Amino acid sequence: MTDVKHYDYALIGGGIMSATLGVLLKQLNPDISLVMYERLEQVANESSNPWNNAGTGHAALCELNYMPDSQDGSLPDPAKAVAINEQFQVSRQFWSTLVEQEILKSPESFIRTVPHMTFVKGDKDCDYLKRRHESLSKQPLFEGMEFSTDQKQIAKWIPLMTAGRDQSPIAVTLTEQGTDVDYGTMTEQMITWLVDSGMKLETNVEVKNLYQFQDSKWQIWLGDSPATYIHADKVFVGAGGYALKLLQKSKIPEIRGYGTFPVSGHFLRTDNPKLVAQHKAKVYSQADVGAPPMSVPHLDTRVVDGKESLLFGPFAGLNPKFLKQGSILDLPASVKIHNLIPYLSVALQNLGLVKYLIGEVTKSKSKKMESLRSFVPNLNPADWSYYEAGQRAQVIKPVGRLGVLQFGTEVISSKDGTIAGLLGASPGASVSVSVMLDVLERMEPMTFPKWKKNLRDLIPSFGRELNNDPALAKRTMRATAKTLKLKA
Repeated sequence: MTDVKHYDYALIGGGIMSATLGVLLKQLNPDISLVMYERLEQVANESSNPWNNAGTGHAALCELNYMPDSQDGSLPDPAKAVAINEQFQVSRQFWSTLVEQEILKSPESFIRTVPHMTFVKGDKDCDYLKRRHESLSKQPLFEGMEFSTDQKQIAKWIPLMTAGRDQSPIAVTLTEQGTDVDYGTMTEQMITWLVDSGMKLETNVEVKNLYQFQDSKWQIWLGDSPATYIHADKVFVGAGGYALKLLQKSKIPEIRGYGTFPVSGHFLRTDNPKLVAQHKAKVYSQADVGAPPMSVPHLDTRVVDGKESLLFGPFAGLNPKFLKQGSILDLPASVKIHNLIPYLSVALQNLGLVKYLIGEVTKSKSKKMESLRSFVPNLNPADWSYYEAGQRAQVIKPVGRLGVLQFGTEVISSKDGTIAGLLGASPGASVSVSVMLDVLERMEPMTFPKWKKNLRDLIPSFGRELNNDPALAKRTMRATAKTLKLKA
């Protein structure tokens, strides 16, 4: 037992979440010992990979699901949208600091200004979007958002979406300060710094099991031919869809009743320079009836390795895998006695969703092209190819004896604070810093208060809400825009 390697923290999964937590830990305590395990050959190759997500810097600038319409026709409540934007501003400040420290290299390698827009059709949705704009334009974090129903003006903003369109009512909002983010490149740069700073990185290694000793420390089994193990004081499970499986194996009571509902995603893509030149925005619209929020249709400018493309989708589907490179047994293996009723209750409550997903799976290529045609009237199918994006596992959360399907990111942590993990998806990577601060406070409850000054060095607005201080919000957004070379 004396030869067993021991670490302060074991980080499971080589994605944006583990990378962010690792950098925070090393910034706050340079002497901390870290090890990271990634089951694939390279880090950032699952959900953080740029082609496995749409790269939207989610700040609620264009996503309608963060601000649903009111029931009585009044101004929609901006609270959730403001909260998401606040979290994204925390991420921007942290990334900006890492650029100044040269942990993150050239900002253009991982983040660019791409306007965020919302596009709707028909009198009812146009009225809703107008009221949404009226509500958000009063909020400091959404200053500068424009609204228009004038097709000539809209054609100047998004010519690809207006060419060949009839004169039916349409409306859009435009925010110039939107971003496109390559979370894969960002993750790789963070992990490179962590390795240079002493973190042990193990790729092609899968964590098979976890066991907690009576002194609260953890033993982690690695691989199975032959099995080896290490010890760690604390464990973070940032393994995407596999987090549920590993948290279940940890046997912490806090995971009881939880499950996940996997949803696959596909996109149509074009690299045609003529089309790419006509669309410089991420444009989100209304989801179809019964569709999950992650299936909100959008036509996006995407920048990967300096090359621009356009993506349209996502087209959701049923797939029992919890990761893109997972197993078809992931879903059935996750069903336990303690979460069987939550799984069944969610299935019964969401028959419409299941029907929708089956419809998406059976949708022909021509039907998918028709969906795209609602965004690009002068569509030539030959310009577009179809590819599989990342796998998402939505949270099934226990409520009483039943369960509810929850869209978002859920932190699960043990009572003693020695292990924590993440379930869920969007807004995910965009708010990774806020989520990891939550994890850090749970895992280091005694030390966290002492770190507040250090955290303000990393995140100048730490502990304050920007939306409640217009002057501070403006200064902060301008400062991060300057460092990250974004439009202010």
